[in-house]
Amino acid sequence: MNSDSQTSQLSTPQRLLLAVKQATAKLSEIEQDRTEPIAIIGISCRFPGGVDSPETYWQLLKEARDVRVEIPAERWNIDRYYDPDPDVPGKLYVRQGYFLENIDQFDPAFFGISGLEAAKMDPGHRLLLEVSWEALENAGTPPKSLRNTATGVFIGQCFNDYGLLGTIAAPDNLIDFYQGTGSGMAITAGRIAYVLGLQGPTFCLDTSCSSSLVSLHLACQSLRDRESNLALVGGVNLMIHPAATHAFCRGKALSPDSRCKTFDASADGYARGEGCAVVVLKRLRDAVADGDRLLALVKGSAINHDGPSSGLTVPNQQAQKKVIDRALSNAKVDPLSVSYVECHGTGTTLGDPLEIKGIDKSYCQQRTKEQPLVVGSVKTNIGHLEGAAGVAGLIKVVLALQNQEIPAHLHFDRPTSYIDWENLPVKVPTTALPWVRGEKPRLAGLSSFGMSGTNAHIILEEAPRGLATPLEESLERPVHLLTLSAKTPQALEDLASSYRQHLVTHSELELADICYTSQVGRNHFEYRLAVTAANQQELVEKLHQRQKGEEAKGLVCGQRSGSSPKIAFLFTGQGSQSIN
Repeated sequence: MNSDSQTSQLSTPQRLLLAVKQATAKLSEIEQDRTEPIAIIGISCRFPGGVDSPETYWQLLKEARDVRVEIPAERWNIDRYYDPDPDVPGKLYVRQGYFLENIDQFDPAFFGISGLEAAKMDPGHRLLLEVSWEALENAGTPPKSLRNTATGVFIGQCFNDYGLLGTIAAPDNLIDFYQGTGSGMAITAGRIAYVLGLQGPTFCLDTSCSSSLVSLHLACQSLRDRESNLALVGGVNLMIHPAATHAFCRGKALSPDSRCKTFDASADGYARGEGCAVVVLKRLRDAVADGDRLLALVKGSAINHDGPSSGLTVPNQQAQKKVIDRALSNAKVDPLSVSYVECHGTGTTLGDPLEIKGIDKSYCQQRTKEQPLVVGSVKTNIGHLEGAAGVAGLIKVVLALQNQEIPAHLHFDRPTSYIDWENLPVKVPTTALPWVRGEKPRLAGLSSFGMSGTNAHIILEEAPRGLATPLEESLERPVHLLTLSAKTPQALEDLASSYRQHLVTHSELELADICYTSQVGRNHFEYRLAVTAANQQELVEKLHQRQKGEEAKGLVCGQRSGSSPKIAFLFTGQGSQSIN
């Protein structure tokens, strides 16, 4: 007997009760979809201080380093623009900041881009292509496997120095086509989707300093609405023209010594910084089903605007409290269960106290001095990355959860008198604090407040443990096979060297996992290396022999056989067939 026949035999009250149960189940399913945690499954970053990976980022944080440097000569001639007097027009009263290295280096052929076009591309576009690819590899997701999929790209960027630079340098200030696409902020995200062949929602967002965290919020919504099945979320910020720095100097927004002295009595403005980072997001249930490595969870998020404050760029404490409360509500999290908040914390005499007051109202009303909320800001290490600031703070918290340690907050020598430290149950960690796993999942908050007035707050939870996945089958066997490949012989040598170093420093990793991911988690290119080994030590030794130019048993290296692809010329109809 089918269900319809069974239903028809029920009495009217029974049918009504069944209908109510079915409706309740449907509503419960809708609510589950609306609030499902979002898994962070991959990360990649380039930050000041030579940071080029999550590992080097954590090393910088663990060593509590401030990586401020003098403005590099390749950015602009600081001696021409510098004057310590903040009132001298046309001058900068800062000569230091936080900068990336080697932003001029890029391999256009890897991404199928011509040298002519690459030369006119914003370095931020180039960085995002590289970092997006690295983030997908970090997630064990071959980039080419995403072609024609509902993968979204959500990028935060709030300054376009390269567009300004290109216009100034162009004859009669008229740029050409490649300069236009190479510096257009709309192309920042669009180029990633084009190169990888993605068909999900794609855009570049500017809400000033909160851009990348607002992008994260929208990406989570897109995933929960099933508009996207995977999302690349990130931000980029580069300082390659003095105009924006000059504008902030005119507004007396920057610290003269170019340090973010967050929460300190000496706080006198913020320091500008460069950076680029991307995280890979997926719905938790899909990440578990796919056997993905879970780094952390986004439990909930919220965005709003300051609205009526005492000035366009002045923060609003009440609005900040509201966005935190909304994020906690969306995450279904008790404020008392959150142990750490990564603050916006730029190092201003007005903004920092207002932020702490908002945090107190949302997080600390039931706390005691014996169980304080820990607060800090990565801006004391790497400066304020503006459009990329939110994602820099996000990755810091993910790494802190993984390493079970809250890094030290720098430049906090004399607590500012504008914050009531005696009565507020908050703690600023001047040295690293243990943050060990317990019976309950550890939770953290993360704030990003834009100069535009747009605010974002995120609730993060540590990655769940003990979730069984289809890929947790036994891979024990006497010998394992590592496969590496690259587009050039030198790139293959560099990759093999990188693997060897990683194996040396991470002896705790399972060889089976490493070899599995090398085969299914990366794209395979023309120049290839394969090596068999029974254990990590044997694998390291064989890679080392290879590096020294010696033969190693069980290691083969060569070029994929097969004919080269034929050359074709395609004229797009946009004038590319015309000379120049």
